[in-house]
Amino acid sequence: MKPLAVFSAVLGLALLASPASEAQEKKQLAFIVNAASDFWKLAEAGVKKAQGELPNYELQFRYPAQGTAALQNALMDDLVSAGTDAIMISSVDPKTSVEAFNRIAAQVPLFTTDSDAPDSKRIAYLGSSNTDAGKQAGEIAVKALPSGGKCMGFVGFLGADNAKERIAGFKQAVEGKNIELVDVRGDDVDFARARSNVDDVLAANPDINCMVGFYSYNPPKIYEALQAAGKLGQVTVIAFDEDPVTLGAVKEGSFAGTVVQQPFEWGYQGMKLMAKYLDGDKSGIPDNKLIIIPTRMIDKSNVDAFQAELKAAIGG
Repeated sequence: MKPLAVFSAVLGLALLASPASEAQEKKQLAFIVNAASDFWKLAEAGVKKAQGELPNYELQFRYPAQGTAALQNALMDDLVSAGTDAIMISSVDPKTSVEAFNRIAAQVPLFTTDSDAPDSKRIAYLGSSNTDAGKQAGEIAVKALPSGGKCMGFVGFLGADNAKERIAGFKQAVEGKNIELVDVRGDDVDFARARSNVDDVLAANPDINCMVGFYSYNPPKIYEALQAAGKLGQVTVIAFDEDPVTLGAVKEGSFAGTVVQQPFEWGYQGMKLMAKYLDGDKSGIPDNKLIIIPTRMIDKSNVDAFQAELKAAIGG
């Protein structure tokens, strides 16, 4: 082959390879959730917005195949092996995941959101104060139950820090108000079980006049069960998060109110935080390693305005 032809061939190969090379040069950030739930769509929208402002990064939003610590940890291992440069995760079970989290943190910067793992070597937590959110739910209950009541709680992972902190905050807020949280039923993010838990309580505990749905999908399951039993409006319901069924129930007066987080900001601010950290800017990490995005109480008086905010945040 003539020298000019050799040069042309090499140049052609280089041009063909350049897009892939550029793609490989982009740093990769991953946001891992704890289970498949509509709740996370807002966080995914936040990650999408951040992607538009971080052209030198490739952002991934990942759901584990099931909501278990083992599958979460396996997913993190896979991402690190594939070249992911930093990870933000909502831990299913922080207590049993410390070793796995520390293994990942030794390889890439690890951040938590929604459910923290404070005993691990994560860089920081970005999310709600679940204790404060629980207190706000308790405040809704106190206002809605001036004569007191017996409440049953429903949640996904009983062992997760976000669940325990919300429950503790709720109990603190209702203490001395003649309101008792009798028990909390877990469902491990099994939607059928979440519904059957409510059905069982309605059948076996007629003295329960208050229900608290601590995870985003629990209030809609409570709504379904109460509607089927003809008891909507007869049982006071305090909710968490902004599922459309929940907001509709607040609007119609079937639910006393809901405590909403800002998962859109977790996705958006979380990706921006990790990008800055990888670029060497650690100014966004406070000394206590906690970045708190405030929660809000939504009731019939402000639910319409809140729904308008949500539509604006995710482009309709």
